[in-house]
Amino acid sequence: MSDGSAVREDAVAPVVADYGQTARPEAAARLLGEALRQARRERRLPLRDVAPVIRGSVSKLSRLERGESPPKERDVRDLVTFYRMTGEQAHEIESLLRQARDSAWWQQYSDVTPNWLKRLIGLEAAATQIYCYENHVVPGLLQTADYARSLVTNGLPGASPEEVERRVRLRLDRQCILRTAHRPGIVAMLDEGILQRPVGGPAVMRQQLDHLLQLSRHDGINIRIVPFERSASVAPSYPITHLVFGDGGPSELIYVELIDSALYLSRAAEIEQYRNVLLNLLAASARMKDSESMLKEARARYAARAGYADW
Repeated sequence: MSDGSAVREDAVAPVVADYGQTARPEAAARLLGEALRQARRERRLPLRDVAPVIRGSVSKLSRLERGESPPKERDVRDLVTFYRMTGEQAHEIESLLRQARDSAWWQQYSDVTPNWLKRLIGLEAAATQIYCYENHVVPGLLQTADYARSLVTNGLPGASPEEVERRVRLRLDRQCILRTAHRPGIVAMLDEGILQRPVGGPAVMRQQLDHLLQLSRHDGINIRIVPFERSASVAPSYPITHLVFGDGGPSELIYVELIDSALYLSRAAEIEQYRNVLLNLLAASARMKDSESMLKEARARYAARAGYADW
């Protein structure tokens, strides 16, 4: 194992590039991890030689470098010392550490937000592009209040009305990123079954489909339907989200949602595997105009069932 003498003081110039004055906590954690990984690689140190510095395993250090676990002050400062960073570099690292540990707006909902979802919410806000596939329900970023309320009520039958409303409010507040000047581009692929599944009843579904149609007319929001007859060989049985970033940290991340947890994947081979899955889904999806027609047809069916006059 190498000791501190293996670290050269004249190692390559700035570890931390100019990322701007502030970053959201999740984005800052990714930038911090990338800066620490860059410092280690510039010094040609393998993970196994550095892991003991933070009293952990190779996997712990790897997670820190990928921004997949909350950074601990002691670990980060011990690495700064071990790498013999300059004062300027250490200052940048401290700034990112502080930002990574700051509370975000969604902390007010911490009582109704599992940890694995908190990270996704922060990453969504930092992304420049979001590609997602959903097989059972409309993606959270695109849900109406009544649709979300029905999902929460059915999924948590023992929840109080107050908890239900807090969960709905959290979901709606997530959508604020769609109303900003620098909103991420969205490519949302929905299994056709979502259009057939009457969440909340006909009136709620009509409203939800109206909302999807309105969103699809916005620049940068592309909603595509994956028809039944094309999905059998390409559609996974779980939701996938691919986030792309442009803030100087690792450029991509895959989020795979499970029943009561989630996977965050950032290794190149994993990203390539899931990117190909999403590309195959996009190729199987109906074209934009055809997807719009499918949304309109489903909307008309629910409008008729709810007793509304159609357009």
